[in-house]
Amino acid sequence: MKAVIGASLVFLGAASATRADPVSDFYAGKSINLFIGYSAGGGYDLYARLLARHLGKNIPGKPNVVPQNMPGAGSLKVANYIYSVAARDGTAIGTFARGMPFYPLLFAPEFDGTKLGYLGSITSDTSVCITWNNSRIRTWDDLMSKPSVFGGEGKGSDPDMFATLVRETFKANLKLVSGYPGTADITLAMERGEVDGLCGISLSTIRAAHGDWLTQKKINIVVQAATKADPDIPDTPVMLDLAKTPTQKQIVNLAVSPQAMARPFITPPDIPAERLKALQEAFDRTMKDPEFIADARQSQLDVNPMTGREITQMVLELYKSPAEVVRATASAVGAK
Repeated sequence: MKAVIGASLVFLGAASATRADPVSDFYAGKSINLFIGYSAGGGYDLYARLLARHLGKNIPGKPNVVPQNMPGAGSLKVANYIYSVAARDGTAIGTFARGMPFYPLLFAPEFDGTKLGYLGSITSDTSVCITWNNSRIRTWDDLMSKPSVFGGEGKGSDPDMFATLVRETFKANLKLVSGYPGTADITLAMERGEVDGLCGISLSTIRAAHGDWLTQKKINIVVQAATKADPDIPDTPVMLDLAKTPTQKQIVNLAVSPQAMARPFITPPDIPAERLKALQEAFDRTMKDPEFIADARQSQLDVNPMTGREITQMVLELYKSPAEVVRATASAVGAK
């Protein structure tokens, strides 16, 4: 009898240990909403939907991940939603402009980028300024010497920040027409001749969504908004190299450094620590998942991941930038 009781206790103990995963118990049968700060068809949307197809199976409890587009104000709408409105229980994540974590640093302090949770980014990236092939703006020298019109999305978005940076720091005769929902809409305007071009579009987006632009030379790549050259376009000038004075270099460095995080995936502040950790680990596992990698390759999307911990460290370091550099950069990107 004692043996039977002992065996039963061992069995119950093993069953209890099997069930003792609060993260798995929480997510089982649930859905995670993935809010995308841009309209369908652009680079952020493509990467978010790729992640949504694979992330859930790597999260304990295997929840569904449901992508939802929430465009507005260059993804500031999603930033404010995730920060202030979305559930803080681990069932809401989002993606927004790579420069958005620093919006409070350079623009109005609507949220605190250091308090968001960061899952990671599928790739690091290079942003570029482009024009359509029939534009009179074909080179950096053209951009400096001829009037141009560039499309934007809203204050704080990459297209607006980088177009303004070119205008204010390098004194280009550039007019910014803002308010487009996303880069897909701006590129359509560029093809129709409504604007000359677009700054702040990712090279990976061009490869994935518009490969013929490169193979058929439909666009001019005017400059890389980066600190170093992308190996695929080594002959295109790099913005940091074009900065001449120490002040220009400091401004450009602070403005373009966030490009390394490409398309960050975030959570609201204050979600339970064990769930944030589980989501970060699930993201890292997804980046190594053979089915995910095959899907990315099929979709012509680059995979060169950055972890959530790496992004968190970058955000914390850039928030420590000297106040005078922050003020100068804010002015240069149109924040002040």
